Amino acid sequence: NPESAAAVTRAVRKATSLPVIVKLTPNSGNIAEVAVAVAEAGADAVSLINTLQGMAVDIHRRRPVLGNITGGLSGPAVKPVALYMVYKVAGAVDIPVIGCGGITTAQDAIEFIMAGASAIQVGTAGFTNPRAPLDIFEGIKQFMKDEGIKDIKEIIGAARD
Repeated sequence: NPESAAAVTRAVRKATSLPVIVKLTPNSGNIAEVAVAVAEAGADAVSLINTLQGMAVDIHRRRPVLGNITGGLSGPAVKPVALYMVYKVAGAVDIPVIGCGGITTAQDAIEFIMAGASAIQVGTAGFTNPRAPLDIFEGIKQFMKDEGIKDIKEIIGAARD
């Protein structure tokens, strides 16, 4: 909740002079309210999202597949949710937003940037393609060249305009 997230952020901010980046979960009520609370509590940036809670059922055993019943869903399946949440949070805070969740291509990364992310994070894609971050970076550079974009800042939040 916003109050708890702000309290933790204040405590961390007080304990360090290093940049404080708060990772926000999609498994909460209103992610924009949490983002505003941590920004006001001293966060230098927010990163979103982490995994969505999910589960699977083994129909033959009639039991959950995972021993813990639920687990984290990540990768391309969460991209539409992550993209929407980045869009929502970027419109609510004045600190940098780092977007992540399902980014596997340069196009994915550019969508996050246009939704308002100042930076992106690549996670799951690296499991199947260790070069994914480099491929994405090269693809962004090529897009910028093709579109005549001199500075990535020109397109941050472009989908918001």
